[in-house]
Amino acid sequence: MIAYIIRRLLYAIPILIGVNLITFVLFFVVNSPDDMARMQLGAKRVTPEAIEKWKAERGYDRPLVWNADAPGLAKATDTILFDKSMRMFVFDFGRADDGRDIALEIGNRMGPSLAIAIPTFLLGLFVTVSFALLLVFFRNTALDVGGVVLCVAAMSISGLFYIIGGQYLVSKVWNLVPISGYAPGLDAGKFLILPVLISVVGGIGSSARWYRTLFLEEINKDYVRTARAKGLSELRVLFRHVLKNAMIPILTGVVVVIPLLFMGSLLLESFFGIPGLGSYTIDAINSQDFAVVRSMVFIGSVLYIVGLLLTDISYTLVDPRVRLQ
Repeated sequence: MIAYIIRRLLYAIPILIGVNLITFVLFFVVNSPDDMARMQLGAKRVTPEAIEKWKAERGYDRPLVWNADAPGLAKATDTILFDKSMRMFVFDFGRADDGRDIALEIGNRMGPSLAIAIPTFLLGLFVTVSFALLLVFFRNTALDVGGVVLCVAAMSISGLFYIIGGQYLVSKVWNLVPISGYAPGLDAGKFLILPVLISVVGGIGSSARWYRTLFLEEINKDYVRTARAKGLSELRVLFRHVLKNAMIPILTGVVVVIPLLFMGSLLLESFFGIPGLGSYTIDAINSQDFAVVRSMVFIGSVLYIVGLLLTDISYTLVDPRVRLQ
């Protein structure tokens, strides 16, 4: 197991380097520092002097990948590539265009994102798996057909509808919770109830339908018929056999979304005014703060690789017969 984890971590290094190089090309070759300066300064204030000043203030006035005029190792280190991209491997993200430390901002905003993501993750998993098991228990009945129709209808509705409809109905009409905003500590609960419920309701359709398909595949296998022949009740068959054997594909989908728990929800945080990582990314895109966007892309790739590694490890916990090679 340890050897497998080490090997996978070593495999992750070239992947991160590749992602970093692609990001660098997109930000500094396709979209050069001069182009970034023009977008930031605006059409009325674009002069050669203003562009050079903007680049010097943000460290974009150096060569891209090789500084032939610098001495020794500075030929490689005194470049935009090293300063803006390679430093990310030690989680040195530098500063945003407004001067704030990016790593500090990420640390401050991770809490609100997790405050939404973790309850949504746990409650959503419980609700969707339970609903799927209910449909399988009453399979080939009117309840099953109605549940599938409801899932398909829920899948067909945009997430924006749930957000806007929930804000209008629950906050404006019923006046049960604030329509937007955030407060630290225990006061955050009243601001998080509605976003969590909307996330759970919005994800029921696709998740429950997928889990139902997994359970139906298991329900017709030989070991299930054998369990029934031994006299086990349908509920015991579902929970002790079907659910257990369907856990590997469920874990594949569940563990992979772990990076999203840290990265936050772009739409939810923006619409509900929650100062998390999702809204931080959206604000950076709107303000064309390229340093923040690059940092969030790098963190997302790191978390995604960690999620895939946790997925493989979780297989052995669910089924000891699985061996990681």
